[in-house]
Amino acid sequence: MKTKNSNPIRWGIIGCGDVTEVKSGPAYQKTEGFELKAVMRRNMEKLQNFAQRHGVEKYFTDADALINDNEVDAVYIATPPDSHLMYALKVAEAGKPCCIEKPLAPSYADSYQINEAFAKKNIPLFVAYYRRSLPRFKQLKTG
Repeated sequence: MKTKNSNPIRWGIIGCGDVTEVKSGPAYQKTEGFELKAVMRRNMEKLQNFAQRHGVEKYFTDADALINDNEVDAVYIATPPDSHLMYALKVAEAGKPCCIEKPLAPSYADSYQINEAFAKKNIPLFVAYYRRSLPRFKQLKTG
């Protein structure tokens, strides 16, 4: 992956729903070293609206097109959990780092398969589990 002293990491987001409106989409645009390059959603009207409002250059109704786009360096999967395995395996096959919205998958078996696909290729895999650092979660942890 590129560092903050080099070119930005160009991210593509699969799934432009509520979570990407306020939490993830803006964060990917505001984080130093990141660029939100492309988004994907199956509904073209909603997709174009999202891309226009958030100033995203490229948009696709086909996840494979986003995953295999040479201008997308890494992929964030923000779809319902039952589709995480399918998309994650495609991202791993494309050789790109990936961040997946929580939960990683609906089952241990799917989660294990996702983890193995990225581990075998030595590609970074992250889960967007931001709540672990919220004050109440920290308070519970430290008791």
